[in-house]
Amino acid sequence: MRLCSRKRALVCTAPPALQPGDRIALVSPSYLAPMENITRAAEVLRTWGFEPVIGPNVGKLDAGQYAGTLDERVSDLRWALGDPGIKAILCNRGGYGTIQLLERLRPRDFAASPKWLIGFSDITTLLEMQNSAGLMAIHGPMCKQIARSGGEDEGSRLLHALLLGKRPCYDLPPHPLNRPGAASGILVGGNLCTFAANLDSWADTTRFRDIVLFIEEVEESMHHIDRLFQMLRLRGVPERCRAVVLGEFTGCGAEFNYGSVEAMLLRYLKDHGIPVLCGFPAGHGDDNRPLVMGAPVDVEVRPDGASLRFIAP
Repeated sequence: MRLCSRKRALVCTAPPALQPGDRIALVSPSYLAPMENITRAAEVLRTWGFEPVIGPNVGKLDAGQYAGTLDERVSDLRWALGDPGIKAILCNRGGYGTIQLLERLRPRDFAASPKWLIGFSDITTLLEMQNSAGLMAIHGPMCKQIARSGGEDEGSRLLHALLLGKRPCYDLPPHPLNRPGAASGILVGGNLCTFAANLDSWADTTRFRDIVLFIEEVEESMHHIDRLFQMLRLRGVPERCRAVVLGEFTGCGAEFNYGSVEAMLLRYLKDHGIPVLCGFPAGHGDDNRPLVMGAPVDVEVRPDGASLRFIAP
């Protein structure tokens, strides 16, 4: 399915906030997650007042890495998406594999029973699917981070509040590579390797105009990140951006002497006249603050700092 939406903006609604006792499905759409992380995260969800429900195929292994066969992973997602008694879906782990789901799932699978979908990294594909189906989603902590801190890290605490209906407001210190300015748009993006692979598919959220593009990456070379960004440039993505938010680039290479990945990307963004917020605490580092993808946001970058605010509907 190929869609052209470059003349219109992405419009997403927020799934309902959760209530005490609501059920949250834990599913593994990508690589296998250690069961101890899943069970510990489930315990944390119980302390938050929710009822965790582990997907029927969680714990299965295929090809030495995948969390079950493609059919098993799709089955768990369809179960969690379609069950009106499930109020949110927490993905157990990223890794690789969600691009295989693009031909198996359609917007109607996500829109049939609106609910929050949570994850990052390879889960970016699913967040884009949910956004393209007209629903907001949460780029945020998964089971490993929640289990490791017992839900006490800042990202997990903010995720808990977000599920209950309280959206975060972020005020950030100045960054030497920030590009000043103020803009509003719809927040899209996530892990660069993941969403770049979805370009021109039905889930591609960068095809819409008036977007605020969030980018993070982990353990990629500078030349690969450059190649992926060229893919975006060749499709006119920067021209559709109102602002760019650069998150963490954890363990990424430095084979060029730009000084940082951010400095390299700024060479391509500086002529677009849009604000660029660098160093946002989201991605593969220890501090992974939740972001509401598909939501309208205000971005302001000033000499003394920056802010990202979600605009209430």
